[in-house]
Amino acid sequence: MEQCFKALRSANTQWILEGDIKSCFDKISHDWLLAHVPIDRAILQKWLKSGYMEKHVLHETTDGTPQGGIISPALANCALDGLERLLHEKYPAGKRLKSLGGEKPCVNLVRYADDFVITSKSKELLEGEIQPLVVQFLQERGLELSPMKTVITHVEHGFDFLGQNVRRYPNGKLLIKPSKKNVGTFLDGIRRIIKDAHGVSAADLIDQLNPKIRGWANYHRHVVSKRTFGRVDHTLFSSLWKWVQRRHPNKSPRWFKPKYFARRGNRDWSFFGDTCDGEGRPTKVWLHYAKSTPIKRHVKVKGEANPYDPTYETYFEEREGAHMLETFRGTRTLRYLWYEQRGLCAQCNTKITRITGWRLHYGVPRVKGGSTGATNCVLLHPECHDRVHRLRLPVSKPRLLYRGVRRA
Repeated sequence: MEQCFKALRSANTQWILEGDIKSCFDKISHDWLLAHVPIDRAILQKWLKSGYMEKHVLHETTDGTPQGGIISPALANCALDGLERLLHEKYPAGKRLKSLGGEKPCVNLVRYADDFVITSKSKELLEGEIQPLVVQFLQERGLELSPMKTVITHVEHGFDFLGQNVRRYPNGKLLIKPSKKNVGTFLDGIRRIIKDAHGVSAADLIDQLNPKIRGWANYHRHVVSKRTFGRVDHTLFSSLWKWVQRRHPNKSPRWFKPKYFARRGNRDWSFFGDTCDGEGRPTKVWLHYAKSTPIKRHVKVKGEANPYDPTYETYFEEREGAHMLETFRGTRTLRYLWYEQRGLCAQCNTKITRITGWRLHYGVPRVKGGSTGATNCVLLHPECHDRVHRLRLPVSKPRLLYRGVRRA
């Protein structure tokens, strides 16, 4: 979605081709895959021709690759790889077209698996040149665009992509929000769980709801979601209030309010349930509200970066360190490493502070199978980290010289 934002933030990019491949996994050509995928052909052919079981009956597979198969997503990506390169070769960035009055075409492809959108400055360019080019590209692989679902849309009208709605508003701002369809589907599932919770305790109901709410909110936390989260929480509260009323039809709100709702932090009327911990002591479990999920913009991985290329080892170490700061687990690991090293850099043996900064370094490089656990990590000053990689200096893991350090 970050790439979608970058491609559409220019006012010159106005039109979008929303591509929908008809039965992508079911129609991929076996002959094309066997001829172009760089893998042992005998093994690949066995994967493709293995068939599938349905109601104890074996069905042959002459085309496509089964959805849910381990190799299927990789094969689909191999089949669709090359479309972006083809578009960039025909419409390179910065090139001006005579057909557009000497203006840039602003052609970009954003793809995730078999879902993709193509941007352009002109609707005519999408209809007359780009769409036929995509059709030809897919035909070579045994695929075709769905004529009903493939549409060309103006960015001011907005479009849905990967559960998000992308639209440029009249004030010129491009905003990406959770789509109405995605929110509706999520809330329908939540209402169904609550409605079917007959004879279920509040704690057990929370155990069912929390993973779904947390997962959905984490998926949408990278876009403009705060207001949507608030509306979802309001709907969730209304459904839970009806559940409580149905559970205690003869009780008044004054009775079941303190039994199911309480103040927690800055939120009043937080839903909770009573349960017992592993040692049998009474405790409370609280409902996770979508709005409590912080909005955090996603930082794209560089397009050319490869985690298996030693050239980008430092780059991925820095991303890992930044990611660790954003998570409780990561923060605890960093705290453990800081105490383990007595607050000293493992290379120059001087203090690591917020002013000096730090870098996470792996003793055994990731490209050689090293783990991301605390046993394979040390903290270094940024300049020491650069020197270690530049001169290929060895870094030894310090030993704990005193007790009292909690393990990560």
